[in-house]
Amino acid sequence: MDRERMLRRKWTLRAHDRQIVLVKRANEQSVHVLLKAFLWALYLPSYPDLTVEIAIGDRYKPDLVALDSYGVPKFWGEAGQLGLEKIRSIVRRYRSTHFAIAKWNTALSPFREIVKKTLDGVERKSPLDLLCFPDDSIERFIDERGEIHIKHDFLEWVRFF
Repeated sequence: MDRERMLRRKWTLRAHDRQIVLVKRANEQSVHVLLKAFLWALYLPSYPDLTVEIAIGDRYKPDLVALDSYGVPKFWGEAGQLGLEKIRSIVRRYRSTHFAIAKWNTALSPFREIVKKTLDGVERKSPLDLLCFPDDSIERFIDERGEIHIKHDFLEWVRFF
């Protein structure tokens, strides 16, 4: 992705014959926006109705979400920093929701332990994915036209049930 695109407040990116426009807010880091874009592209084949930054009537607002026909999240994605209280709350209340937590260029080891403790004693029907996007993700996964090309195989990640 070219540097000019990175400097804009609106980023238009594509994946799987779909397009998304992400707005970088003044107080938001570029990495947070990129993580949302990468999660969107990564999970779009499994959740074609995946959307970014919409309120769902919950105390917490997901960075990405796909809802079932009843308005219940079937997928919930979080990009970057995430508080322990939020993780505990959503994994207990939405036991059938597939969760993904994305980190940028960070060792997953400490987060694995946090997730394990959070899930201890919680019977879940869907997985929780913990993913690390490497520091060179922009160059590796976004081409000059703004097309995102990414697969789980390209990432360090772990799945919990």
